[in-house]
Amino acid sequence: MEYAGQQFAVRTIPYGPFEYQVGDLYLPDASRPPVVCLMHGGFWRMPYGRDEMTAVAQDLAGRGFAVWNLEYRRLGAAGGGWPGTFQDIGAGIDHLATLADSVAIDLDRLTVAGHSAGGHLALWCAQRDGTRSNGYAPKRVKIAAAVGLAAAADLAGAYELSAGNSAVADFLEGSPGEQAERYRTSSPIAMLPLGVRQLLIHGTADDVLPVDISRRYARAAIAAGDDVNFVELEGVGHMDYLDPKSEAHAILCRWLAGI
Repeated sequence: MEYAGQQFAVRTIPYGPFEYQVGDLYLPDASRPPVVCLMHGGFWRMPYGRDEMTAVAQDLAGRGFAVWNLEYRRLGAAGGGWPGTFQDIGAGIDHLATLADSVAIDLDRLTVAGHSAGGHLALWCAQRDGTRSNGYAPKRVKIAAAVGLAAAADLAGAYELSAGNSAVADFLEGSPGEQAERYRTSSPIAMLPLGVRQLLIHGTADDVLPVDISRRYARAAIAAGDDVNFVELEGVGHMDYLDPKSEAHAILCRWLAGI
């Protein structure tokens, strides 16, 4: 396949036995390229899927990155939600170690990046201290950096806002009071410090997940000692990040070039 004049190959590869345990691997014509694992949004619900990230994946592959566009079980599909979605993210990322046995990719430069609910998953799985996670995060690979694009980085905050028609309550099966341990081991802001470099991008015109979620998270992460670059985009809404021609995507690409 070719994108913007750059050649790359694409394969859809299962990482588990269930229907949605698959990912699209984009391999550029490059020697041991760095890897970006993409996670789509949609408030952890069907029918939103990895096709949302296809244009971003193609653009990144055209820039010389290996891209693993990850699918996972979601609410509305068998096994989706708690804990299946978390299990899939951990297993899907760990599958990169298996892929590295047969394809030349540089797992020392692995970045996880997600949009909206996918941004939540990207930050969650990057947490280096397994004692603060729910045990489903990757174990075979080490994540170097994480990107949250309009990310649901504070699940209790998103719950209080009833974001996504009460998506957090559906995802974790209750309120922060009812499911305190799940929120503690699933919400990135409650798991700080993550111990990896982070980029957060959020628009001031986001009426789906307000920018204040990322503002609070960035302040807390920096105070906890994390290396965080927070970029606030004036007038940008919730979906701009899926457009490779957007300012948000340009910022992402510049940041990734430094990993």
